[in-house]
Amino acid sequence: MEQLPLAFLVGALFLPRISLLLAYFLDVLTPFGLNGFVPPTLAVLIPRALVLVLIFQDRGFSLWLLAHAIAMAIVYTVGGGAASD
Repeated sequence: MEQLPLAFLVGALFLPRISLLLAYFLDVLTPFGLNGFVPPTLAVLIPRALVLVLIFQDRGFSLWLLAHAIAMAIVYTVGGGAASD
């Protein structure tokens, strides 16, 4: 049974920190055993990696996982090139 709502999956593609913050306060992360200080800390440091972990725990290898992994690669590749200039 899938736990992550579609709104979270779509929102996390574009605004992962905001989506994770909303999911944290709406108790979407509770079924995954992610409570306490772990989600907020990872959401600040590496939010896209946390989203990938959540999707993998929820759906396994799926198109959503692939889409988020591609978005993560694009963001970190483009962001890393701008920081070195």
